[in-house]
Amino acid sequence: MRYLAAAGLLAVAVLAQQQQQTVPVQSDDPTRISVDVTRVNLLFTVMDRKGRFVTDLTKNDFEIIENKRPQVIQDFSAETNLPLRLGILIDTSNSIRERFRFEQEAASEFIRSVMRSRQDKAMVVSFDTSAELVSDLVDNPEKLETVIHDLRPGGGTSLYDAIFFACRDKLSVDQPKSKFRRAIVILSDGDDNQSRYTRDQALEEAQKADVVVYSISTNISRTDTDGDKVLKYFADKTGGRAYFPFKVEDLAQSFENINNELTHQYIILYRPEPLVTDGLFHVMDLRVKGRKDLIVRVRPGYYAPKM
Repeated sequence: MRYLAAAGLLAVAVLAQQQQQTVPVQSDDPTRISVDVTRVNLLFTVMDRKGRFVTDLTKNDFEIIENKRPQVIQDFSAETNLPLRLGILIDTSNSIRERFRFEQEAASEFIRSVMRSRQDKAMVVSFDTSAELVSDLVDNPEKLETVIHDLRPGGGTSLYDAIFFACRDKLSVDQPKSKFRRAIVILSDGDDNQSRYTRDQALEEAQKADVVVYSISTNISRTDTDGDKVLKYFADKTGGRAYFPFKVEDLAQSFENINNELTHQYIILYRPEPLVTDGLFHVMDLRVKGRKDLIVRVRPGYYAPKM
């Protein structure tokens, strides 16, 4: 696929064409950044049973249990001003053709509302038969809107490849992890039929990169599909949330809800004791002490470093 920038903006068109890349899903990058992680970084939200954000909690309100042992919280913050690294993953397959134009408008409005000048960066990855980087991480909302509106639907669906690439090769670049908020917003029906990577391989890269996944289903049939289950799976396993708007006009509200989540987050860092460097996934439990009425939305564990 080839995407051109808006007519008349020659400089933008040339830049956009240079930045478009087909994702190299079959090769391992020998220059991949590897960081020796000894602290776990948890980005999460807390809500009450009515879905309202709880923003007045302190470090002493939380506890972390790993291997049945309480862990020591080394750093805590209700920081919402950390630079954002955001991936917008847009399904451009044939299955969403009828709703595509409205989805483009909603995605553009989301970018305008969430990005802060000279601080946040976002990228756009389209996926149909293959995943394609149509704009690298930039701090220019206008450029991102241009490439979104130049997308055209057609082909199959390679959702897992898009997630794998966005997390491994792009969102994990800026280090240390604790100094950035990383998130992916997926706009898709969740039906993957073209990816070379599996669902769990894509999830592993998201968890290793500390990426929170938010998904918006384009299924408006009011019937729970296998694709909807996939979108919910990625959100649940990364501490994000899946949205299922009943009609295309509700997409804008879904994007607004994601924006609200991104601005009501807590951050906790802790060093696992004992620190096991086996490269495997370790389960942990973060909760608010004595408050069963509150819901903590956080990923269920982390990948330990391998030494």
